[in-house]
Amino acid sequence: MKTLDEFIVEKQMEFPHAKGALTGILSSIRLVAKIIHRDINRAGLTTDILGLAGNENIQGENQMKLDVFANETMKRALMAREEVAGFASEEEDTFVAFDTERGRNAKYVILTDPLDGSSNIDVNVAVGTIFSIYRRVSPIGTPVTLEDFMQPGHRQVAAGYVVYGSSTMLVYTTGNGVHGFTYDPSLGVFCLSHENMKIPSTGKIYSINEGQYLKFPMGVKKYIKYCQEEDPATNRPYTSRYIGSLVSDFHRNMLKGGIYIYPSATNYPNGKLRLLYEGNPMAFLAEQSGGLASDGYNRILDIIPTALHQRVPLFIGSKEMVEKAQDFMNEFKDL
Repeated sequence: MKTLDEFIVEKQMEFPHAKGALTGILSSIRLVAKIIHRDINRAGLTTDILGLAGNENIQGENQMKLDVFANETMKRALMAREEVAGFASEEEDTFVAFDTERGRNAKYVILTDPLDGSSNIDVNVAVGTIFSIYRRVSPIGTPVTLEDFMQPGHRQVAAGYVVYGSSTMLVYTTGNGVHGFTYDPSLGVFCLSHENMKIPSTGKIYSINEGQYLKFPMGVKKYIKYCQEEDPATNRPYTSRYIGSLVSDFHRNMLKGGIYIYPSATNYPNGKLRLLYEGNPMAFLAEQSGGLASDGYNRILDIIPTALHQRVPLFIGSKEMVEKAQDFMNEFKDL
């Protein structure tokens, strides 16, 4: 069975301009995943990992101790790579320029949600890491600028996630399909387990926090009712499954078929999820596996960012289900 390292070296020929840079970056992310896997799996045995860190991130959200740990681990690992010029994270106030000679001459920047769904850690529910890789647009030899991170999603050169659940799995794309690797802790390696992953064109699962139903736009309310109606011709009613971790919900729907929705609502008029750290990388994966990702009206990967921590509504998953949800959003747009 192929390991992650063997697979990405084999695929390196697809990106001759990168000269092994992506291989090195993915190797660093693999290392971070192994470290986070280790600490998550002993979280119940140590008090310095569980619970709140006592801080808020830039979005005013309480940080978990493991949020801070995962963020620092990711930043240190990427800073050690000569291929990485800078780093932006959901947990940082602004981007971090690796302002050394090596960093100034590097060609890539990384954006990440180091620990998606971290509030689930204390109750032993699956969480994840999301990452996104871009070629910088500022001149080589200078420190990176905000412009390097504020690129539309269709410019990503790679993206992926790690899901820490009953097994730990790393899933990534470089624009030539989506591939999944399961971690074998007895060997300490990620092994190819899901080559060329394809999300079913439709499914029976819809994932949304229905506790916020009264605050949803009318199009979302109508789509939820559509999902709940009985219709044997379209295999409805659908099943509601919501974990509260984007990585976990998306990963399940990737394998089984389904749609994940986090719309705009009264509490979050622009949605809760971040475009650069969550929306773009997951949209890249969705499209590369045959699915769709939308803000309800427009393709996620075409959105021009206006802020580093910009929020966006997200409709993502099986193609036919996302298209149907968009139909409802357009039909009831003015209500």
